[in-house]
Amino acid sequence: MKQIAFALALTLATPAAWAADKLPLSQISNYLNGLKTVETTFTQVNDDGSLSTGKLWIARPGKMRFEYDPPDSAVVLARAGTVQIFDPKSNQPPEQYPLKRTPLSLVLARNVDLGQANMVVGHDFDGTATVVTAQDPKNPDSGRIELMFTGDPVELRKWVIHDNAGGQTTVLLGQLDTEKNLSSSLFSNKNRSGSGNR
Repeated sequence: MKQIAFALALTLATPAAWAADKLPLSQISNYLNGLKTVETTFTQVNDDGSLSTGKLWIARPGKMRFEYDPPDSAVVLARAGTVQIFDPKSNQPPEQYPLKRTPLSLVLARNVDLGQANMVVGHDFDGTATVVTAQDPKNPDSGRIELMFTGDPVELRKWVIHDNAGGQTTVLLGQLDTEKNLSSSLFSNKNRSGSGNR
């Protein structure tokens, strides 16, 4: 009888323990708002299953730089409200998109408030991390982003971008260095080469 009671108590306790491990949206918003600069490596899983690696810099608000390792060697730059993709293999001008039309604008915003109406469309705990699925309430057709956070201390570990065509791109982050002063030249659209920043 004691074993049954113990098993029942364990069953009842487990969901509560899971719930306690799910980070509240306010705590995640505070973490993102406190994140001023980031330098890290990344591994990207593309929609076709191929892998890309490289280095990533973030300067909030509004700035992000991806440098892809060879053979990609592309640079993706977010600054001044625009995302630019520099492809060294192309003779064409860089592709450009308004930052607000990409889900990454939610992370780079001056003030992140995940409590906004219709922004968060999913808030789950997968056993090890809190997963927040968000969209821009003003531009829901620009896709959505899944952000994965570990706790104690809170840290962004991964994101998945779901575009409006049904494709998805996963970015797995390495160790985050949040103490560096980043040079403004990193985010200059004249700085298209990765060679000087390693």
